[in-house]
Amino acid sequence: MLYRLRDLFLSIIALFLLSPAILLAAIFIKVLMPGPVFFIQKRVGRQGKLFNIIKLRSMVVNKEQNGITLIKDSRITPLGRILRTTKVDEFPQLLNILKGDMSLVGPRPDLPGYYDTLEGDYRKILDLRPGLTGLDSIVYPYEEEILDGKEDPVKFYREELWPHKVRINYWYRQNRSHALDFKIIINTFSLLMFKRVIFDFSKHSPELIPLK
Repeated sequence: MLYRLRDLFLSIIALFLLSPAILLAAIFIKVLMPGPVFFIQKRVGRQGKLFNIIKLRSMVVNKEQNGITLIKDSRITPLGRILRTTKVDEFPQLLNILKGDMSLVGPRPDLPGYYDTLEGDYRKILDLRPGLTGLDSIVYPYEEEILDGKEDPVKFYREELWPHKVRINYWYRQNRSHALDFKIIINTFSLLMFKRVIFDFSKHSPELIPLK
């Protein structure tokens, strides 16, 4: 309950502060990128239930079906690349938090066919709401760069990267606390603003060391 109250309080403040940036980005999308302003897609949420994630559209219409995105992905528009680099495209997910679909911190939501297929103790991850940011995002802040260097990025994601993210999120589930969430949020801001982390989580567990 305390996590939910925290999420409501902070997301309302964040939405108030960031609404001018969201509005400005929406205007640019409407003018420069014919089609809808928002990108809405089914993602796996708490207890495996699907929900509609809300983002500002960063890709060409009808070209966002593949869950794997590379650095030089031709689907991303020039404006969309700016939105993704600055993470402005993620800001509308504050509405998902207000609706109760997501939390400020938690496992990043994935497409059907991933977290909803978990078995055994790993299904405990589904007790959590997906997060606007999460420990998996901190361990892999530049996931696109890793995938871009692989001969078969889809295979690498399914067979190595995603299973590792599952272990990361299971560790988070077992060690969740407000203090840990605070560190994740601080690291998120630091990565966005300065491209560096303040808190090094890798010393807590070998599972938190990223794959190469």
